[in-house]
Amino acid sequence: MTAVEPIPVAPRDEFPPEERKPRRRRGIRGQRPGWVTYAVLGVFLLGCFFPYYWSILIGSGDSSTIRDPNMSWIPGGNFFANAAAVVSNPAVNFWLALWNSIWSSVVIAASVVFFSTLAGWAFAKLRFAGSRWLLVFVIATMAVPTQLGVVPLYILFADLGWTGQIGAIIIPALVTAFGVFWMTQYLQQAVPDELIEAARVDGASSFRTFWTIGIPAARPAAAMLGLFTFVTAWNNFFWPFIVLDRQNPTLPVALSLLQSNYFVDYSIVLAGVILATIPLLILFVFAGKQLVSGIMAGAVKG
Repeated sequence: MTAVEPIPVAPRDEFPPEERKPRRRRGIRGQRPGWVTYAVLGVFLLGCFFPYYWSILIGSGDSSTIRDPNMSWIPGGNFFANAAAVVSNPAVNFWLALWNSIWSSVVIAASVVFFSTLAGWAFAKLRFAGSRWLLVFVIATMAVPTQLGVVPLYILFADLGWTGQIGAIIIPALVTAFGVFWMTQYLQQAVPDELIEAARVDGASSFRTFWTIGIPAARPAAAMLGLFTFVTAWNNFFWPFIVLDRQNPTLPVALSLLQSNYFVDYSIVLAGVILATIPLLILFVFAGKQLVSGIMAGAVKG
């Protein structure tokens, strides 16, 4: 006789379908910030935007707007006239100053990014005697005030005959200690040592390894460094004011000439300030994504 196989019985639910309790999705606490966070951010954004809006108010008025106790908080209609007065002022040399600022800022930013990435790669991934102490020395130079080197640097450029030339503000800023430190910290975590060893096994030279591995890996941090360096070079006033003259100024130096008269028309001065800020705003609009990715990559990698 053959054994009778038991008929499989479907398992009965412990609770009927109508009695099952739906599972509740548990949210993650702290996922959404509270009203305090939004309030602090709102105050911070208002504090950052207010000086620019104040410049727009004064720059779109006339010479008496800044002294008017009943000044309107709505921008006036004289901005384009004031901007035209800045551009057409022969003492300012606006277009020459604008070109000098663009040229010097681009060259300084590109040079700082390249040399800082190269030096950061050497400190992070190459082994040579005294590398750690040399990096400490480079970082320690950031503690030296810039004003201490102004006098000997000016004497040197005066002896070389470089005063009054745009190269006098480019050469001292070709590389920065902060750029070297930033790229060193980023490349230490961004590039694994196994990838470099694989490139050496394939016969790649040190510079070829840096060019094909280091530069693509350092792109987010390099973009952030280049953007900040460009803004710093654009707004630099102290050293260009000392070493340049009125015939070949940068934009901050040229705008300072608007206040050299006995009577200062602040509507024209602040209209010039707005004109000098517009290129930076355009830069942040197009490069803001790279800036955020560079900051986030540095926060995660470092």
